[in-house]
Amino acid sequence: MLTISQAFVVLIIFLLIIEFFKLRKACKQFPPGPTPLPLLGNLVHLNFQFHRDLLMELAKTYGNIYTLWFGWTPVIILNGYQAVKDGMTTHPEDVAGRMVSPFFRAMAKGKGIILASGRSWKQQRRFGIMTLRNLGMGKKGLEYRVQEEASHLVEFFVNLKGRPVDPSFPLFHSISNVICALVFGYHFSDEDETFHELIRVTENLFRFGGSFVHQLYEIVPWLMCRLPGPHKKALSCYDVLSSFARKEIRRHVERGIPNEPQDFIDFYLAEMEKSKDGVKPKYDEDNLVYVINDLFLGGSETSSTTLYWGLLYMVVNPDIQGKVQKEMDTVLGPSQLICYEDRKNLPYTNAVVHEIQRFSNIVFVGMPRVCVRDTILLGFPVKKGTIVMPNIASALYDPEQWETPREFNPGHFLDKEGNFIPREAFLPFSAGHRVCLGEHLARTELFIFFANLLRAFTFRLPEGVTKISTEPILGGTLQPHPYRICAIPR
Repeated sequence: MLTISQAFVVLIIFLLIIEFFKLRKACKQFPPGPTPLPLLGNLVHLNFQFHRDLLMELAKTYGNIYTLWFGWTPVIILNGYQAVKDGMTTHPEDVAGRMVSPFFRAMAKGKGIILASGRSWKQQRRFGIMTLRNLGMGKKGLEYRVQEEASHLVEFFVNLKGRPVDPSFPLFHSISNVICALVFGYHFSDEDETFHELIRVTENLFRFGGSFVHQLYEIVPWLMCRLPGPHKKALSCYDVLSSFARKEIRRHVERGIPNEPQDFIDFYLAEMEKSKDGVKPKYDEDNLVYVINDLFLGGSETSSTTLYWGLLYMVVNPDIQGKVQKEMDTVLGPSQLICYEDRKNLPYTNAVVHEIQRFSNIVFVGMPRVCVRDTILLGFPVKKGTIVMPNIASALYDPEQWETPREFNPGHFLDKEGNFIPREAFLPFSAGHRVCLGEHLARTELFIFFANLLRAFTFRLPEGVTKISTEPILGGTLQPHPYRICAIPR
């Protein structure tokens, strides 16, 4: 006779075997992939990490469209430029849903733009694009804001007089002030305590993203939500952003909506007023809070991190830094205000900015999509509700598209005559209906900030420092290891 404990162990083993065969049967409905295990799915195959290189390695075995299981949830991975492009653009409407995972559901409630789906997402995104255009996106008015912040950043480095500094905070401060001016109608000063708090919580949020605890939360949310840990801290950090957004909304309401809206909140409040008599208003305060959070996080972290990588690459590649400066010295006047249109006369500088984006690849895989209807994905029938993940890194490092994908090489964007050439595989802003809302703003910021900094300074390592790491730190975005540099006036 078996004891109770032995019988329990036998029962567990029996149930796991049944679950294993159920998974094997379910796998036949999806593109091929490694055989999942009960409870764990393919986490063992991933070494309990979600890393871009592992995803690319698996593609060598299973092809450029394959399936990974996270617990009981299948996720279709698209690998390589062609698979990512075709998967996101052949039937773009079919894969325009957003996977609202347990952690992100707890964080943003499926509202806003980035983490929303369906009709609400379409409405908020359409309004966001229209309002940003009204506020000057793609026009000289917004470009002036970028130029103004770039000049403040140059002044910050001038005042250091070549002393070593970690440029992370000043870059974040200057970049985020562009989106803050658009959304809130004002800039933050360097010393503003509220702004420092917003930076702190933003850093914590992105550091938590992609961590082991984050992945664990997505697999067993019913357990994790009852336990203390970094996930609780991350959620509280998001609450700090939401609380700040609500204070700004109240400030705008108390001031009153002007006849000519001055910022994003003004436009949104005016739209709320128009639609308040509807059966179910399209625009409400909760959605506005989460849209503000999306604009702040998306408009600050990504561009500032890309520039943080950019300065690192210039220190590591002084010959490339010198070529950029030589080109600008030849083309630009000494007091000429750099504008986005200047990129056409600065092909090498423009190529370097693009290569910084390609090589740093800060969002190492694209945000997961969800099929909103039954569709065909690269020849495979895929059911409504299936999660699809485009591996953006695999497009930016695709050896069939880039001559030296694992090297920092501005020549990727230059022809034999030195003219700038766009590349189809350059997809840092993703593709399809979920392409980045602020792509034009980000392109403008990166070019103007980078060109202004390199025209004014030569960036070097501090005296006595001979080595600097170019390996990324895994998180919500791929960050460089903290470093210090000297900005030597030219």
